[in-house]
Amino acid sequence: MTVDAHHHLWDLHVRAHEWLRAPDFKPIWRDFGLEELEAQARDRGVDKTILVQVAASADETREFLAYAACTTLIAGVVGWMDLTADDPAEDLARISGGAGGQRLVGIRHLVQDEPDPDWLDRPEVRRGIGAVGAAGLPYDILVRAPQTQAALRLVRESPDQVFVLDHLGKPPIAEGDLEPWAGWIQAMAAQPNVVCKLSGLVTEADWGTWTVPDLRPYTDIALEAFGPDRLMFGSDWPVCVLAGSYGEVFQAATDLTSELSTAERAAVFGATATRVYGI
Repeated sequence: MTVDAHHHLWDLHVRAHEWLRAPDFKPIWRDFGLEELEAQARDRGVDKTILVQVAASADETREFLAYAACTTLIAGVVGWMDLTADDPAEDLARISGGAGGQRLVGIRHLVQDEPDPDWLDRPEVRRGIGAVGAAGLPYDILVRAPQTQAALRLVRESPDQVFVLDHLGKPPIAEGDLEPWAGWIQAMAAQPNVVCKLSGLVTEADWGTWTVPDLRPYTDIALEAFGPDRLMFGSDWPVCVLAGSYGEVFQAATDLTSELSTAERAAVFGATATRVYGI
């Protein structure tokens, strides 16, 4: 089974997503719905997908779950919840108890947008992430360079929680730098409770000129550090459209893993996501 473990959908008539109004994001400032996703995914032989939250909104998560319940393509939703709520376990139960709630397979917060680089160290945040783990769900980590050390402390100090690192931790591909990202990604991979997404790379590279060789040093480091059994492919569609089509991103991932065995490629393109998200 081929799985796209990371994509989004949005309807600007339902939710404005003001971040899309930035001039650089003009190519994706439109609606992206299920029908378009299905066409893109089926063309590449994708059997199942994981729909990932876009907004810090429990309403969006409920909408995504209901959406997933109406299609065989979306196998799971990584939603959002207020990790700092007074009773995060109750909030999580309320979300998963609604329509399509059985499709909730993980939780994510846009930590990359938090001005406090140590946001993940806050006791109330740790309590919320603990509630996610107690419910048997993985937590997706989305960070940029300022939050990386807090993320490392989190995974080291939460050995019983499964974490999924989005987008290889956003390496500085456009700048061509490997450090300090490489040292950090190896430290993250040293924690057995962390898996990583081979996703979001083309938008960390130069949007107009990137090539597969530009991406390869970063994916090679991640493959060596995590191994195929702890890596999963994600298109990051439609954000990836800023730098490449769904097909181009899928092909790049195929090329970057071409030297793996059949079983190893099967892990990256399906088995890891199936196991970690329980789909």
